[in-house]
Amino acid sequence: MLLPAIKEREYRFTLALRIGLPIFALVLALVSHTLITNYSSLETSFYVESLLLLMISIYFIFYLLYKGFDVKIRDYSSGTFTREYLQNYLSKDLKLHKEYTLILIRIENLDNINQVYGIKYGDKALKETVKWIVKYLKKEKIENFPIGHFQGGDFILGLKKNKEKYTTILELLSLKAREFKVDDVEIKISTAITDTHYSHELDFLIEDLFHLQENTKKIISSKKEENIDPNQLEIMVIQAIKNKNLIINFQDVFENKKVVMRECFIKLKNDDGKIIYPKTYIKIVQKLGLRLTFDLMVLEESIKMLKDETTALALNISTASLRNDRVLRKTEEILKNVKARKIVFILSEQEYYSFTSRYNTIINSLKSMGALICIDKVGSYHSSFLYLRELDIDMIRYDTYYSNEMKLRNNKSIVDGFNLMAKEKKIKTWIKNLQDEESVTLAENANIDYIQGKYLAELKEIKE
Repeated sequence: MLLPAIKEREYRFTLALRIGLPIFALVLALVSHTLITNYSSLETSFYVESLLLLMISIYFIFYLLYKGFDVKIRDYSSGTFTREYLQNYLSKDLKLHKEYTLILIRIENLDNINQVYGIKYGDKALKETVKWIVKYLKKEKIENFPIGHFQGGDFILGLKKNKEKYTTILELLSLKAREFKVDDVEIKISTAITDTHYSHELDFLIEDLFHLQENTKKIISSKKEENIDPNQLEIMVIQAIKNKNLIINFQDVFENKKVVMRECFIKLKNDDGKIIYPKTYIKIVQKLGLRLTFDLMVLEESIKMLKDETTALALNISTASLRNDRVLRKTEEILKNVKARKIVFILSEQEYYSFTSRYNTIINSLKSMGALICIDKVGSYHSSFLYLRELDIDMIRYDTYYSNEMKLRNNKSIVDGFNLMAKEKKIKTWIKNLQDEESVTLAENANIDYIQGKYLAELKEIKE
């Protein structure tokens, strides 16, 4: 039996016991009073006391029943803990154990299963996957552990001791999962693992799990450049943005062997000079709601470097920031002081923004002030293809998937197709991360307008 089922039985039994206590007390009071009075006629006070106790008992019973429905322990679509109960359970466990591990197990194709086979079959996939996980771990002598349905196809389970004890077991589980099916339907499973060496706060541990999952889609040992407490890391990011402590590196972008623009890469640093890299600070900036402030700071600080520059500067900026009225007004104010064609905004987003007429209005407003607009991740994000079709942009940049010499060669027809679409709309094309002469030659032969990469130019620092 799963731990959630055991806990739910314990809770129901305790609730039933608590409900029965008032009735037991009423009977006890009646018997006691009768014995004390030696079976003589009952006094009026007894009836009053009994009536009051009965009313209180009835109220107490209904109150407990009502509260009992508020407490939901099991998620009935999967048979595991609900997210709320799991979080409470894990929080208590983390206080009791110095060494504790959290594991995230995800059914990657649950959405596809729901769409093709229906939600009922999706629920069956959840239940069967949990049974399979529990059965496998039981063979490894791991039992009675908390496991909960966190969201969608995501399950989180907690285990005592640090992750080194479970990493190999999880790797083997992932290997065996490649053969796992429910009624001949393949179930794609991926995992991530972290422990209290990262943090003792549940929220930070869960965030770390999802960060690892999204960035790797495979088992990872949560290795950090430095083991910095997440609370301290948030403070460092906030202070760096507040004090505008950043390092701006750039890399040249070429057209016909001439430098036409420079792409900026931003790192933050704290007061002690410790560097905070984008893969670390971006998720914190998003979480704390500082993306608008961050994007404006990057734009303003980058503009300061352009006083004596004639080459265009390319900046990655959040699409949400660009569509924010306050940021847009501030951006337009900044661009008034910049010479024409000196700023390129690089945009990308996975989710398609359907209000394209508003988007085009914003883009054209920026273009009227001398900015250029580039849509990134073409050939990877479906939204980028739709934006190429519908927005008044100036250039597109291919996803780094195509930067590899072999991938670029094998997908030449795809790149040629996007090039043709771009040329017909008078849009420039751009590819980055070219690492060798062969990939550069292929990009040039494919008539890609702008090329960029370590083979052509190293990163250089503008300001520290």
